[in-house]
Amino acid sequence: MHARLVRSAAVAVAAAGTLTWAPAASAQPSELTPSASAAPAETPAPDAGSVEITAKDTAGDVLPGAAFLLLDSAGQEAGRGKTDAQGKLAFPDLEPGVYRLKETASGSPLHEVVADQDVIVTPGATTRLTITDPFKAAKVLLQAKDDKTGKLLPGATVNIGTGTSTLLTLTTGSKGTASGELPVSSRKTQFWVKEIKAPAGYDLYKPSKTFSAGPGAPVTVTVTNAKTATTPPPTQKPTDRPADKPSDEPSPSKPGKDEDVSVPSASGTPTADKAASSTATPAPAGSLAHTGADATPWLIGSAGVLIAAGGGALIAARRRRTDDSTDDGSSES
Repeated sequence: MHARLVRSAAVAVAAAGTLTWAPAASAQPSELTPSASAAPAETPAPDAGSVEITAKDTAGDVLPGAAFLLLDSAGQEAGRGKTDAQGKLAFPDLEPGVYRLKETASGSPLHEVVADQDVIVTPGATTRLTITDPFKAAKVLLQAKDDKTGKLLPGATVNIGTGTSTLLTLTTGSKGTASGELPVSSRKTQFWVKEIKAPAGYDLYKPSKTFSAGPGAPVTVTVTNAKTATTPPPTQKPTDRPADKPSDEPSPSKPGKDEDVSVPSASGTPTADKAASSTATPAPAGSLAHTGADATPWLIGSAGVLIAAGGGALIAARRRRTDDSTDDGSSES
């Protein structure tokens, strides 16, 4: 612009012959400004939505300091933050759509984080979510012991629970112990333990025991068992009677009270029954002959009985003959 003014002044001086300053009539800037009609028209943005989070635990207490990450449908970060003292966190000015919510920290050493979940944002509305963080499980160590020696016993099975619910079943192994995780619902939870199977050779521990456990804290539970009592075999009571009680059976030399003595026949020969009983059994063929020493007392006794019986029979026979002779003489006279 300065150059144009100088040239205009020079022309005026040359024409008039006198030195006069005459500025140019139309001085224009070197850059052009676009007209208002050339600006593109702005399209109105859709109504934005928002997400509001409240973090709590299973006992109903709010959790400040819980950290969350919000991702859009393309996996890009749409927002992140932590809950305040009231356990609240908001993500404003979100385009409508489906988002992915991730809890990266619970803000408490006693709580676990929840699994990821989808969140739907609608135009002009606030989506409110309540996130409930569970307590960390308690670490349970079970021991079964002999009630007298304290020896650890394998094979004991117990149920552990609260109220009417069984939450955990444990069986002691070869070392007499077992471990597991017990879910808790408060900062100090009361539990019961009941043995349902005793170790081999031991009686079942029937009473229920109670104990307390906190989130993430280790706790040891011990059950004791008494050995099963064994019944000794019955002892034989001594008897009052002697071992060798004399028998009332008649011996060969002494007949019993009600036993009939065989009487030999008139010819002096013993009856068949007595003869058969007094005759020794013949030895089987091919066997060695007995010496007779073991039967000597029986033979002597039997001989005595036969002699006495034969004498009595002979006397009876003579008396009978005498009576018969007397009867004959009386009849002849």
